[in-house]
Amino acid sequence: MQLKKDKTSLEDFKEAIRHEWLETNGLGGWASSSIIGCNTRRYHGLLVAALPTRIERMALVSKLEETIIINNEQFELGVNNYGGVIHPDGNQHQVSFTKGLFPQFVYNAGGVVLEKTIAMVHGENTTLVIYNVLEAEQPFTLELLPLLSVRRYHGLIRANSSVHHEAHFSEDVFRTQVYDDTPGIFIKVPHGKYHHDPHWWFHFNYDKEKERGLDFVEDLFAPGEFSVSLQKGESAGIIISTDDPRGRDALELLAKESLRRQLLINDLPEDEVVKQLVLAADQFIVERKVQAPLASSDSPKEKNSERTTVIAGYHWFTDWTRDTMIALPGLCLSTGRYEDAKKILSDFAKSVNEGMLPNHFPDNGEPVGYNSVDGTLWYFIAVYKYWAATADRKFVLGELLPVLGEIIEWHFKGTRHGIHATEDGLLYSGEEGLQLTWMDAKIGDWVVTPRMGKAVEINALWYNALSIYATLLELNGNANEAIGIFEKAEMVRKNFNEQFWDGEKGYLYDVIHDNEKDDSLRPNQLFAVSLPFTLIDREKARSILKIVTAKLYTVAGLRSLSPDDPSYASCYAGDSHKRDSCYHQGTVWSWLLGPYIDALAKLGSSRSLLKNVIDNFVYHLNEGCIGNVSEIFDAELPHHPKGCIAQAWGVAEILRVINDYDLIGEEKMISETGVKEIVKSDDITANIGAQ
Repeated sequence: MQLKKDKTSLEDFKEAIRHEWLETNGLGGWASSSIIGCNTRRYHGLLVAALPTRIERMALVSKLEETIIINNEQFELGVNNYGGVIHPDGNQHQVSFTKGLFPQFVYNAGGVVLEKTIAMVHGENTTLVIYNVLEAEQPFTLELLPLLSVRRYHGLIRANSSVHHEAHFSEDVFRTQVYDDTPGIFIKVPHGKYHHDPHWWFHFNYDKEKERGLDFVEDLFAPGEFSVSLQKGESAGIIISTDDPRGRDALELLAKESLRRQLLINDLPEDEVVKQLVLAADQFIVERKVQAPLASSDSPKEKNSERTTVIAGYHWFTDWTRDTMIALPGLCLSTGRYEDAKKILSDFAKSVNEGMLPNHFPDNGEPVGYNSVDGTLWYFIAVYKYWAATADRKFVLGELLPVLGEIIEWHFKGTRHGIHATEDGLLYSGEEGLQLTWMDAKIGDWVVTPRMGKAVEINALWYNALSIYATLLELNGNANEAIGIFEKAEMVRKNFNEQFWDGEKGYLYDVIHDNEKDDSLRPNQLFAVSLPFTLIDREKARSILKIVTAKLYTVAGLRSLSPDDPSYASCYAGDSHKRDSCYHQGTVWSWLLGPYIDALAKLGSSRSLLKNVIDNFVYHLNEGCIGNVSEIFDAELPHHPKGCIAQAWGVAEILRVINDYDLIGEEKMISETGVKEIVKSDDITANIGAQ
């Protein structure tokens, strides 16, 4: 498939701003906007930097306003929303948007055909903007007006008197420091001229923020304007950076970054979907500075170092343990990035405290919190899959096995937030006012889906953690200890089947708390089938898969709650209260296609069926953030993408199952309804059992 938008789509403003692009730098920073360059989010910008001296990322350069001047006639290529007024309307000059190695934009104005490529340099807070003149009847001038935001990336800025008007331009390099305590901004414009004219531009409206019920109006500061003369066949390579770019060439930097990305996909099959997913996967693996407590939130001990980790989603997430461990097999193992996987597993192991991994690592100066029950258990799955891919005995058995043992010990004797193994071997978790599972929406003191007690996927993960630990003990020669852990795992299996199976409805309870059994139909029960060590027998698994397919499966992912449930919400929209209240109440999650396909495969579904689940989904790569996978979708057709425009575990799980089950190549396409009919008619033929 070709990831491209043509002139018809680009001319339609409302259609065009639905689609976005994203460039990242391997540090957690990015450049991003809509495909016509109209910023619709506070998070859009040409340079959003992740700086070692800053806790939070900073939005520095919002955009470059571009104008072609030829024969004394001006053609403005930019697009801005001033609240009911769209000006200029440069999308009328744009003829294409394409996502290959980089986002590319082509304009045709006044006889000039101009190709623009935007790229970030890996490991730097540096954005490249390359203009190639494909056609021009005569020489022309390209004017570039930088609009600066210089703020925390979660905030907005309004015109103020604290801004510094001073700027310097020499040897093609512009430099300014907008406020006393903010980083310098450098812009290199080869053979360019600069006219200093500091002033504010007012009332930029960001529609996506307005939709989310948040502040949506911003003013931007323009220090002055650049101009460069060009003609057919020439290029202008602009460097925007927090570092002085003197002596550097934008075209050379682009070539170097092109080579780096090309090497990521050189050995892949000739399949554009897989290549784009591998390029997307690269965007989430980052090196981040650690400036946070290692242990509990009341510990004064801190460590300042770099950590290899995974950004959970762009634009607003940091690194979350749960997301990192779920995403690791797809991002790292399916792409052959074993060293990255090893670093991530090693770095996270150093954060274990009282048998728990942190829930996430904030970038706003808050201490690390340990308010998650499943992130730690997903660590076992990631370790096990790393072992299966690498057989790295020294690392897994020598370095990680003792850490796994410590975690298991703490879970048996009890750790934070009521997390402990009960007398029946099952894992209990929860305290009033806390959300510990992946369904973690909280509004004030209201936990939307508390799921306190024995949650179905938590116990599937617990069973797998025990089975994985016992397996690794056995491989390490600790046979007697392994037998004891296998026996505990078998107790979990026996009591899980006795307590969680709802024989009347033919699926698993979602949560058991004391004598209450929550029979909400959710996708969480899939993990009793999909994880490496299966908890239930074939007949139960088949029953679960049929009802999950009938009620939860969509082309975009799985619904988080059945449409038959009174709490079901069909649309994720509105202010933060409304959105959070339906986050896991029907909203479709793309990452759940991974365990869904695992479950289908374990029950012997044909490769054709598995591939059609993927083929039904890949249309999405050409909507939302082009070439990436959105976090969530509306529960009903047309399943509009919502939430983060690029989500690590969404990309990772699609990529992982394509790799695990060799889902590349031509197959006869069937629809969502077709998939449901095949599963309903029992295309599931193979045996399933404990592994």
